[in-house]
Amino acid sequence: MISLNRSSFLNNKSISGSCSPFLGRHRGLVPSAPSSLKIVAAVSSDRDLNGSVVMESTLKALRDGASVVEMDAKTAVAGGVQDVYGEDTATEDQLVTPWALSVASGYTLLRDPHHNKGLAFTDKERDAHYLRGLLPPSVVSQELQVKKMMHIIRQYQVPIQRYMAMMDLQERNEKLFYKLLIDHVEEMLPIVYTPTVGEACQKYGSIFSRPQGLYISLKEKGRILEVLRNWPEKNIQVIVVTDGERILGLGDLGCHGMGIPVGKLSLYTALGGVRPSACLPVTIDVGTNNEKLLNDEFYIGLRQRRATGQEYAELLHEFMTAVKQNYGEKVLIQFEDFANHNAFDLLAKYGTTHLVFNDDIQGTASVVLAGLIAALKLVGGTLADQRFLFLGAGEAGTGIAELIALEMSKQTNMPLEETRKNIWLVDSKGLIVSSRRESLQHFKKPWAHEHEPIKTLLEAVNDIKPTVLIGTSGVGRTFTREVVEAIASFNEKPVILSLSNPTSQSECTAEEAYTWSKGRAIFASGSPFPPVEYEGKVYVPGQANNAYIFPGLGLGLLMSGAIRVHDDMLLAASQALASQVTQDDFDNGRIYPPFTNIRKISAHIAAKVAAKAYELGLASRLPQPRDLLHCAESSMYSPSYRSYR
Repeated sequence: MISLNRSSFLNNKSISGSCSPFLGRHRGLVPSAPSSLKIVAAVSSDRDLNGSVVMESTLKALRDGASVVEMDAKTAVAGGVQDVYGEDTATEDQLVTPWALSVASGYTLLRDPHHNKGLAFTDKERDAHYLRGLLPPSVVSQELQVKKMMHIIRQYQVPIQRYMAMMDLQERNEKLFYKLLIDHVEEMLPIVYTPTVGEACQKYGSIFSRPQGLYISLKEKGRILEVLRNWPEKNIQVIVVTDGERILGLGDLGCHGMGIPVGKLSLYTALGGVRPSACLPVTIDVGTNNEKLLNDEFYIGLRQRRATGQEYAELLHEFMTAVKQNYGEKVLIQFEDFANHNAFDLLAKYGTTHLVFNDDIQGTASVVLAGLIAALKLVGGTLADQRFLFLGAGEAGTGIAELIALEMSKQTNMPLEETRKNIWLVDSKGLIVSSRRESLQHFKKPWAHEHEPIKTLLEAVNDIKPTVLIGTSGVGRTFTREVVEAIASFNEKPVILSLSNPTSQSECTAEEAYTWSKGRAIFASGSPFPPVEYEGKVYVPGQANNAYIFPGLGLGLLMSGAIRVHDDMLLAASQALASQVTQDDFDNGRIYPPFTNIRKISAHIAAKVAAKAYELGLASRLPQPRDLLHCAESSMYSPSYRSYR
């Protein structure tokens, strides 16, 4: 069988000024076939402007004798990639072909997670695709399959078992995995993402069965472009990459950090509608300083201490260069769980040359700012009226602080240096003050204000008298009863955000925040907490989860063809999220909307981000669609089964 590029059978059409899923026009060509090869069926469908379906035989392309090298591999779908199988141009009731080139056995189809439907294959499809006898005779709907899988998953009492069941489903039946995740997002999000993904990373070597992304180690230095080309999907639009040095609040997990990119990208698809084939998880393995892992017989990474300095920088630079060379200018690279000393440097270094985004610095900042904007409707006043105190001055804390200061600056026209004075940070050595400036890391220096040194958080709370307390320390139970009671003593409605992940590292629980503040706290956390009843009233804690922001932000960048990420896009995403909080949410004490509406929320965020990209002149997909919200909604990947020819 000839191996063909997935973009081989597509004829695109562009509709000026509308959100056509096909942007630009090209015809993919295939190499001349050997005379002995029998082409059983090789067709693709496209829709002309009048809605008719154009059936085009590959044999004509074969006769043209063009080389595969001549194919234009441009990304063509807003929020997805070029669609060989005609799904993007076909209506729901039209048939699609599950193969670019037909295969001899349905046995292969059942083991292809992209197209496997299990017992949902109809009798007609079983005849057409050689599936007779390979499945029991019953034909069931996708809805019944979802119901059955949820029944199975709920039987597991241990979260990691549920995680493994979901990963197994993703490897067997991709559309069913995403259908289940979308339909039961509030129940399943803590399984495929935080907090369970943290435990999965800790045990990744023990539960590892088959690779779900690309592993690029020091062994591949000088050959990274070749490694990228080993990945079967060629039209990649989003890469989530980690080096595993600071996984959640769990520290250096080395190669086991792959669970984070895999989990993040499943949310790009489920929550943001980015096609799964456009997503690539990557782990950069430069070793680990975790002695426990180095001595673990099941550890799957390099057994050496972490590379640093020039050796590290050269490997990352080769990776960034190879990604742009292989996938083009508009591939979104999301940095995930890098240690502070590398995270800021990488963002600064590549922010002007690549489409890059650091979720820990920028995504966390955007989602927290959205919660604060929403909380003002309960507290009253403006951002500039608040005093902010952070416990934790790493990439999350300083990233949030900077975005808050930037939004205040835009609202008040005050210089950024002035708005920063409303924001105070406490690190492991105490309050960050000007007398410590010389010993501070560069990203902490803007927050070194004039003040006497203070050693403890409780002293800082009593002295600064913040209206908002934000925890990004990664250290559990640091918002003690004394701290919460102190901030509640001079605030009618203190805002307490306990953001560290996973749950064990949260600065305080929802129950503690509500109880110690006598039910007056406006609380949100990084990991989910159940509702709390206090003196007859039920409080539903919000979750300041980055999953609110990055899928919609990514979709907005892709649909506009943005070439850089600008801070104003993050502010637009925050405002879009805050606008989705309803009065019912406020009545329950929530400052974030429920995840049940997340795809609608992501579409609104994508539209606002794309609008900002066009406004800033950073969008490359022209002309701008007339209705960006409709464009976002219509370009989202659907996990519903399609009917095969």
